[in-house]
Amino acid sequence: MQYKRVGRTGLKISEITLGTMIFGKQVNEADAIKIMDLAFDRGITSFDTADAYVAGRSEEIVGKALKNKRHAVVLASKVANRQGPGPNEAGLSREHMMQAVEDSLRRLGTDYLDIYYAHTPDNTTPVEETLRAFDTLVKQGKVRYVACSNFRAWQLVRALSVSEQHNLARFACIQTPYNLITRDIETELLPCCAGEGVGVTVYNPLAAGLLTGKHNVSAGPASDTRFGIDKVYYERYWSPVNFTAVEHLKKIADTHGRNMAQFALAWVLSSPLVTSTINGASSTKQLEENLGALELKLTPEEMKACDDVWLELRPPRFFYGR
Repeated sequence: MQYKRVGRTGLKISEITLGTMIFGKQVNEADAIKIMDLAFDRGITSFDTADAYVAGRSEEIVGKALKNKRHAVVLASKVANRQGPGPNEAGLSREHMMQAVEDSLRRLGTDYLDIYYAHTPDNTTPVEETLRAFDTLVKQGKVRYVACSNFRAWQLVRALSVSEQHNLARFACIQTPYNLITRDIETELLPCCAGEGVGVTVYNPLAAGLLTGKHNVSAGPASDTRFGIDKVYYERYWSPVNFTAVEHLKKIADTHGRNMAQFALAWVLSSPLVTSTINGASSTKQLEENLGALELKLTPEEMKACDDVWLELRPPRFFYGR
């Protein structure tokens, strides 16, 4: 396991972060704690959750699992998604953020978060208000570093500019989807992060499981998989064109004797611009299999073959910027 600096900060996190979105739903508390214990034993020091995951149940489980390890890990949670029916129970207003952080800290059983993410942009709240709220939380000691998730490049740059202009806490990293069949961030977001010194934590490195090569488009999604449980992921990845790409990628992995899931994860880990990849796991067995990606180093031939699949999936066209 390697540990990388988050952007231009001094904070270091493990190159694999354990994602806990399904804890309390697909994974019960006892099994989730076993997974987290194994992750810690194998060198994972970065754990990611959110107040929106299973209505806060994920945070409660994570808090129990890390009770005796709190100061040895980097714990991240998020704010923005709706927490109740009221008009101020969602978004990135100061009103919602100041209450949401207290609720997250209570559920997690801790008095601070290492990283606090804006889970999604809030176009109804001025970004300066959001950043001033984050800055307050940092000054109060409730949050060590602030970050954003699902922001476009221009939204990130605007936020960084406001932070610089008003000397406010600055987004240290961004959380974004990235995998072998979802590489659009290479166009603007990754270069932007490299230029501005912003760390990159990526989610969906296996495209919600599609890149394991175990799914069949004609058979439809199994009821116990992410695609069968969550319509969002079905609409995001379940398409004939993606299955064709996965078929080509699986041939590449098979040709070189690679486990498909490990192959896909190793590809993400190979990027020098990626700080950490967020991996979820429904069992200790699955986590062990995913950790095998750390031992793989893809050859230039394999990397080029992956690029060829992407260029077929997203053929290059004239772009507005040079």
